[in-house]
Amino acid sequence: MSSQPATTQPSKSLETFPNPKPERDFHIHMEVPEFTCLCPKTGQPDFAIMLLDYIPDQTCVELKSLKLYMWSFRDEGCFHEAVTNRILDDLVAATSPRFMRLTAKFYVRGGIFTNVVAEYRQAGWQAAPRVELSQFDLQSNIRG
Repeated sequence: MSSQPATTQPSKSLETFPNPKPERDFHIHMEVPEFTCLCPKTGQPDFAIMLLDYIPDQTCVELKSLKLYMWSFRDEGCFHEAVTNRILDDLVAATSPRFMRLTAKFYVRGGIFTNVVAEYRQAGWQAAPRVELSQFDLQSNIRG
């Protein structure tokens, strides 16, 4: 049995699909634990965890296209601040969300950890007030 080479390639294209519940604000959280790009000064790899949080409007980002999009930065020289804002801008352009936040947590480089947080808010959109609920202990339903 021969192994076939992967036909999937990195891509700057972001696909979307219709929001299944556009009349409701709901929070989508995604984690991209293996983001890589190159240091624009040294050419050495930079590694980050990307945390994407958003409230969609009419469309949501499709996961496979997001994976291929994130992969497309692997061989690009990028400053942390620039790549975080570029990714947010591209995601906003593709999905037109009500709210979106991208948190980039870069691993240590030169003894310094870098976290970059970029946000977008649709004009006129207001978040609903947070409802605080009682907290329950883990496994509180187990009687012993």
